[in-house]
Amino acid sequence: MQPILELTKSYGFDLWPVIEPETYAWFPLSGELTPAEVGTAVWCIVDYNDDPEDAARPADPVDAFLFGMLTADLAIVAGGLRVVDDSTGTTFVPGCCDGLEDWREWRRLLSPGGRIAFGHPPVSPLAERVGDKILLTVDAEQDTSPTIELTDADLTRTLAGVERDLTDFLGLVVEWAPQHLPGREAAVITAIAGVLDLPVP
Repeated sequence: MQPILELTKSYGFDLWPVIEPETYAWFPLSGELTPAEVGTAVWCIVDYNDDPEDAARPADPVDAFLFGMLTADLAIVAGGLRVVDDSTGTTFVPGCCDGLEDWREWRRLLSPGGRIAFGHPPVSPLAERVGDKILLTVDAEQDTSPTIELTDADLTRTLAGVERDLTDFLGLVVEWAPQHLPGREAAVITAIAGVLDLPVP
């Protein structure tokens, strides 16, 4: 299980170094990222909450870009959790209604009746508790859709791994931000910790 962002093209973004991702690529977060990859993840998170039409945006280009993220009442992050069954190769990826900011909601699958729908047609990923098992259905719109089966112990263990990955990524942001966003690092770190539902370092 990995926390992942959905990336789009940067289209000449030049406020700090980023990599040029494939359009709508999945980008895993962890403590293994290079500085340019950290910059790409920060760009993606900020960009998703940017509102170019907001008249209150500051004139400075960096402050203007950060404005939406730093002032959002409820920031969101395109992406979610990707789960790969190594024994079958089945991969469960976030749906269009998923967001990485809600990763802790997966814990509800530990309770009877727990169910999370991550999308709608044409692709509808679904996670649900069925008896004492947790089933991840790649596409609930298909009767023959591949599934991944988890136990409570599996889910608890893999969610702990997700939290480690996100915490390690945030640690990289703490190192990265003073170099690329001097004077703004505390606000950016706090905002990213908030959107990832993590304590501020």
